[in-house]
Amino acid sequence: MQLEVVLKALRDGRLSLEDAVSALKRPAFEDLGFAKLDFQREQRKGFGEVVYCPGKTCEQLLAIFEAFRGDGRPALGTRCSPEQYAFLQANGLGASYDPVSRLVALRSEPPPAPRGLVAVCTGGTADMPVAEEAAQTSEFFGAIVQRHYDVGVAGIHRLLARIEAIRQANAVIAVAGMEGALGSVLAGLVDVPVVAVPTSVGYGASFEGLAPLLTMLNSCAEGMAVVNIDNGFGAGYLAAQINRLAGRRQ
Repeated sequence: MQLEVVLKALRDGRLSLEDAVSALKRPAFEDLGFAKLDFQREQRKGFGEVVYCPGKTCEQLLAIFEAFRGDGRPALGTRCSPEQYAFLQANGLGASYDPVSRLVALRSEPPPAPRGLVAVCTGGTADMPVAEEAAQTSEFFGAIVQRHYDVGVAGIHRLLARIEAIRQANAVIAVAGMEGALGSVLAGLVDVPVVAVPTSVGYGASFEGLAPLLTMLNSCAEGMAVVNIDNGFGAGYLAAQINRLAGRRQ
């Protein structure tokens, strides 16, 4: 059980001193046999463990999410299929699901008010599923997110029309397929870290995202980091960390 949850329950008289001590002495992870849930990750890293849904049976996912819920912890699942989510809901999990990002989110109580700002930009509309995975991940971990979609370099005036709003963010996520130039352009226009996400959107010579990945890795623009192809979650997580650190300094 989370330290904050235990202390609040003890303060409110919903938990005895003995039960509180017992809860705080629990092992650092919960062993479900097929999974070991890292209940101390939030204390170490600031954000809790995230569940990668592919490769897990519906029954395994339900057991994992129920364990998080039983411990009073929020949980985020990535790349969740509609069939997996339908099973979770049919068994009373009560989580939310977005079919575009394929994220499933479970919260035991209302989240704290979001803070800071992350800007998520895409080269085109086809990049939106990856962008939404990034945006909603940052939102789950406490950031305010502004979306600037379809501002790719083929019509760069669209990006320049939004650049002042983008410059207000603590971190910028650039999601692009094809040749992947958006990340370099943004990194040359803003004074905050840019997290570039190559997508598998594009014609044959884009090699399912390899071309934009190499473009982003070989960028001459300073201040840009690159995550793996279609890894919106990784970009959203990193941007949320940057946003949190920026908030500490304000």
